Amino acid sequence: MPKSSRIFPTESAPMSDNLYHILASCASADPDAVFLDLADAPPVRYGDIDHRAARLARVLTECGAVPDDRIVVQVEKSPDAVMLYLACLRGGFVFVPLNTSYTAAERRFFLEDAKPSVFVCDPAHAETGVVTAENTGVRAVMTLDAAGRGTLTAAAALASSEAPPVVRHKVDLAAILYTSGTTGLPKGAMLTHENLASNALMLARYWGFTSDDVLLHALPIFHVHGLFVALHCAMCSGARIIFQKDFKVPAVISRLLDATVMMGVPTFYTRLLGSPALTAGSAQNIRLFISGSAPLLEDTFRDFEARTGQRILERYGMTEVGMACSNPLDGERVAGTVGFAMPGVLVRSVDKTGREVPRGEVGVLEISGPNVFSGYWKLPEKTAEEFRPDGYFISGDMARIDEEGRVSIVGRAKDLIISGGFNVYPREVELCLDDVIGVKESAVIGVPHPDFGEGVTGIVVPDGTMKLDPNHVLAAVGDKLARFKQPKKIFIVNELPRNAMGKVQKKALRNRYANIYEEVADSALTRNSR
Repeated sequence: MPKSSRIFPTESAPMSDNLYHILASCASADPDAVFLDLADAPPVRYGDIDHRAARLARVLTECGAVPDDRIVVQVEKSPDAVMLYLACLRGGFVFVPLNTSYTAAERRFFLEDAKPSVFVCDPAHAETGVVTAENTGVRAVMTLDAAGRGTLTAAAALASSEAPPVVRHKVDLAAILYTSGTTGLPKGAMLTHENLASNALMLARYWGFTSDDVLLHALPIFHVHGLFVALHCAMCSGARIIFQKDFKVPAVISRLLDATVMMGVPTFYTRLLGSPALTAGSAQNIRLFISGSAPLLEDTFRDFEARTGQRILERYGMTEVGMACSNPLDGERVAGTVGFAMPGVLVRSVDKTGREVPRGEVGVLEISGPNVFSGYWKLPEKTAEEFRPDGYFISGDMARIDEEGRVSIVGRAKDLIISGGFNVYPREVELCLDDVIGVKESAVIGVPHPDFGEGVTGIVVPDGTMKLDPNHVLAAVGDKLARFKQPKKIFIVNELPRNAMGKVQKKALRNRYANIYEEVADSALTRNSR
């Protein structure tokens, strides 16, 4: 194919707010520059992107998709999966990625809700995918596996790449990402081209990305972190991506010396610390370690710095807003905080009435900015509930903002425990439990209690250095927490349940321990009957 000076010649393209145009205008001017550095295949170069994305977009069009149609995608991480995302942007389609662990029954919900023109799945799911598609009105099912094989790429090999990128406006949808649905059915967060573009350009500048950077990418790409944050930062600067299929400690450590930036979830960093191969020397070329998607333990922050000399940059975001807060690139990175509101983003902490609480007090974090999503797919009532009249989005996260403007997340509003009429913030209790000798990590939940309404309950994972006793853990926090904040019971477990992004699944824990205080009620009834 002829080589252009950009992903495609932007000077001949019509004016457009299509995120694809924006990424193309920022990407490497050298078509031979490596975009995706692959362990087991030739690299994908910046000059290859438009040709491959155009062919895939053409296939989707031939399947009957038109601009604004949804394309639901449930495939393993691969270079072709990245190209499929870019093809959807290029063709004006709405990209709808699904977690690869979703079952056939769960897939049916998403297909019924999103009403896509095309469903792209792994060949292993093709048979059930076709049946589900027929029952939900999906026009076409295409397949794509982790090696790039399938009906999608076979058709793309024969397709034309001549059609220009579709003109999109700021308010047009670029993607729908479904939330985890921990409080009910999943909700589709509608993200516009402006939402994604504003966040992409701001992040690349704020974190200092340049074409000299090499990003170590071991995240999944069905989630905001790996799909938008990581890929967009690299493309906006023309950086190279070391593209790993998944996170494996030896493989990551073996490539650290080749990289300058790594993005990960806290689990990545705890697992790296478990390897003696992680040293200051192995991390010496990294200019920036970034953590997000779940809270980073302060112990992990300190241990990582002690081992490597590097202070992890923790940031905060969510599906509905992309990235909203970050510790600074240059300046103090404080353990236990997610830093300041990012440029162009406004945050505030409010009480139940929507009034801002004084600095240093806990309230619900609300966010405003061009990054904030346009609403929930087909749920106008839910959308209205989640926005204030002045446009701020109610995040549902409990946060404390200090006098400097640093934000600390103390938990989800739905995880707030009200015990005996007092508010207990799980994060505060978890930090105390995590400081107990022998404790690796903890989760604190509230479950039904006959006397207190909710009983503060701690689930603790030992670090393996000693045998933990629940009474020992309780005694260790006895003089650090007010009585009403102290756990009524402690349970020792081997690991905490987590989702694909490393977030502790507290709903699963609440279900597991829902009846643990029933004996209290039973004994009270026995006493009262005497």
